[in-house]
Amino acid sequence: QVQLVASGGGLVQAGGSLRLSCAASGSIFRINSMGWYRQAPGKQRELVAAITNGGSTNYADSVKGRFTISRDNAENTVYLQMNSLKPEDTAVYYCNAKISTMRTWPAVEDYWGQGTQVTVSS
Repeated sequence: QVQLVASGGGLVQAGGSLRLSCAASGSIFRINSMGWYRQAPGKQRELVAAITNGGSTNYADSVKGRFTISRDNAENTVYLQMNSLKPEDTAVYYCNAKISTMRTWPAVEDYWGQGTQVTVSS
């Protein structure tokens, strides 16, 4: 059993900052990439940022230069530092991890954390 627990959302004014965290726990053999997605009302879920276990990163164009993704492999935790927030960043943010468990290795499965609401007021 694997769990992803996210935290750090909230309400912030435009131009402000928030930091999201997501910790994975359970029968983990290997975590490949970890990432953050978001879903705004009436819109599809979209990738915000992702990071491989080697540290390579990928960002949505809309957040480049403002958001930074990082991870602590020893703690199985991924972070998203969000600066210069805009009202259009308002969404529920979900963490994702591609994980091989003791049972499924070498196959990789997607795991999701519970959403955390980020609201940016203008």
